[in-house]
Amino acid sequence: MRRDGGLRAGSSALFSSAYGPLYGGAPDSGEALVRFGISVSQVTEVDLAVEAERVGYDFVWVWDSPMIRSNLWSVLTLVADRTSSIRLGPGVAIPALRMAPVTANAIATINRLAPGRTFLGVGTGNTALRAMGQRPMRVADFAEHLRVIRGLLAGETVEYTANGITHPIQFQSLDLDHIDIEHPIPLHVGGFGPLAQALAGELGDGLITGIPRGGTIPDALANVQRGAERAGRTLDGFETTALVNLLLLRPDETLESPRVVEEVGSSLMVNVHYLYDRYREVGAEPPPYVEPIWEEYLAFRARRDAERDHTQAHGSHYGSLDPDEARFVTPEMIRIFCIAGQAGEIVEQLAGLEAEGLDGINFIMPADRQWEMCREFAAGVIDRMR
Repeated sequence: MRRDGGLRAGSSALFSSAYGPLYGGAPDSGEALVRFGISVSQVTEVDLAVEAERVGYDFVWVWDSPMIRSNLWSVLTLVADRTSSIRLGPGVAIPALRMAPVTANAIATINRLAPGRTFLGVGTGNTALRAMGQRPMRVADFAEHLRVIRGLLAGETVEYTANGITHPIQFQSLDLDHIDIEHPIPLHVGGFGPLAQALAGELGDGLITGIPRGGTIPDALANVQRGAERAGRTLDGFETTALVNLLLLRPDETLESPRVVEEVGSSLMVNVHYLYDRYREVGAEPPPYVEPIWEEYLAFRARRDAERDHTQAHGSHYGSLDPDEARFVTPEMIRIFCIAGQAGEIVEQLAGLEAEGLDGINFIMPADRQWEMCREFAAGVIDRMR
C-alpha cells in the first residue's frame, strides 16, 4: 500500500473533487500492481469463478445476501473445491447474520479446503440487512465481532459474550484438522465511512471500500492510518480494495446507449438505494453528486413505497435494472458512479487509482452479461496491464 498518496510519474488521477474522470498519460510499463477480482453469488455461478481463474483474475468474492442470493458458505465451498490458484473469500460476510465464532469457524473451514489463498471480507451489511427491513450493524458492535474473529483466527483465547454471558473461548481439537488457522487468513474490513475505515486500520489486514460512496482513496487511507495509530500498529502488507461499477464501452457506444444503461443501471442504483435508505432512516443529507436526480427520486420512492414494501427495492441489486428506475441512470450519474470508457481509458483510470494507494478492484456484473464481461475485461484491461 502507498501511504504518501503521491501520483506515479506518467499516470493520471481518477477523480477530481467532483469525481469526474481525468484522462492523462499512459501507465508505467512493467507488471501491474493492481489486482483484479470478480464476484459471484449463486451456486450456478461457480463455473464463472473457474473461468475467472483461467483468464487471469486474482481473486473472487462471494457476497452474503440471504434474501436474494444463494448461501455464502455453500457457494464459497464449491468455489474452493473447483479452483486451484485464485484467492477467495466473502465480499463481504455480514456478522449480524451469525455469531462471531461461527463466522471464524466458517472461514477457517474454507481455509482447510483452500489453504493460503483464503481471506475474510466482513461488513456491516447494506443489501443483506435492508432486504430484511433491518439496519446495518452499529460500528461498536462491528468492532466487537472483528475483535473476536481476529483473535480466534490467530489461535488465541478470547473473551466472548452472548446472551449476557461472557466466557473465554478458543478453537479446540485442532489436531483433527477440521479447520486451518495455520495458514494466515487476512481480515479485510468493509468501510465506506470514516469510523469503519478507521476500524480497518485498527483491526484489519485490509480495507474494502467503494467509489465514490467510500470517499476518495487518499481520504479513506487517512482514516485507516488514524485507526492504525490508535492501535499502535503499522500498515505493512495492508491491502486496500474497492468495489467499483465498471463500464467497458464499445467503439460505437456513448453513455446514452441502451446497452450501456442496462448494463450499469442495476449496480449504479445500489448506491442510490443506500443514500435513500440513509435519508429515510436518519435524515442523512445526500452528497452533492446525486443532487441532479435527488428530488425526483424522493418523489418516485414516495409513490413506489406506498404501493409495495420498501425492502423490495433491494431485490434488483446487481441483477437487472428496474425499468421504473431507468430514467435515473443518466450519463451524468454514470460518469460519477462508474469507471467508464474504452479499454485504454480504463487502464489510465486504474493507474491513477493505483498511484493513490489502491491495491485491487472488484466489480459485480449484471446477471445476463457475466461471462461476456468477465472475458471482455480480462482481454481488454487485465492483459494490457500485465
